[in-house]
Amino acid sequence: MARRPTPIGTPPETGINHFVELIRSTIPPLHPAGLPFVVGPLAVAGLGRKHRWVRNAGLVTAGACAAFFRHPSRVPPSRPGIAVAPADGEVALVDTAVPPAELNLGDTPRPRVSIFLSVLDVHVQRTPVAGTVKSITHQSGQFLSADLAEASEVNERNSMLLETVDGHEIAVVQIAGLIARRIVCNANVGDTLALGETYGLIRFGSRVDTYFPVGTRLQVERGQRAIGAETVLAELP
Repeated sequence: MARRPTPIGTPPETGINHFVELIRSTIPPLHPAGLPFVVGPLAVAGLGRKHRWVRNAGLVTAGACAAFFRHPSRVPPSRPGIAVAPADGEVALVDTAVPPAELNLGDTPRPRVSIFLSVLDVHVQRTPVAGTVKSITHQSGQFLSADLAEASEVNERNSMLLETVDGHEIAVVQIAGLIARRIVCNANVGDTLALGETYGLIRFGSRVDTYFPVGTRLQVERGQRAIGAETVLAELP
């Protein structure tokens, strides 16, 4: 299920609602895709509660999975004509490259930003721009380490093409990594997505590439840390 970002200008909560909101902001909710990975170890801990090592192993595993599948709220910037980071992680590449062939965007290199997600990063993906989903294509492939440059071309991936109200086409590609074996995409062709809206997830360790129109001004540097839905990646033409 997609999750829309917190709207700017939302009035603050008061009383008990404020206290609950403080807890929610401190302990992010769990993405639905992570429920089986948390419930399973908890069940093991419950069934093995008489054996300390079984109980502890189950609780530790459940806690680690809950942390991995965390889904924090984010507030996108309100500036027009920008694209935000589709994921948390380290900016691994800032360059130009030909988009994956399945996107049908031609063979002209486009500005690209690649974000590498370690197992410690938030692993949900968010839309870099507000727009309509024009196409979604899943491509089978290898499972090389996601921080390698060739992973964009040979790894298993899910490519989504978005079109903004201004007619700009932006592609965002979820790429599986060395131990990532499952790409989740909850968006569908024809959906209208908000800036920073959650649309998918990769587990466990991965990379997300964003391709922009020629003439885009990239606003990040290699090695920079990106925060999904909040870090400005680029200014569109």
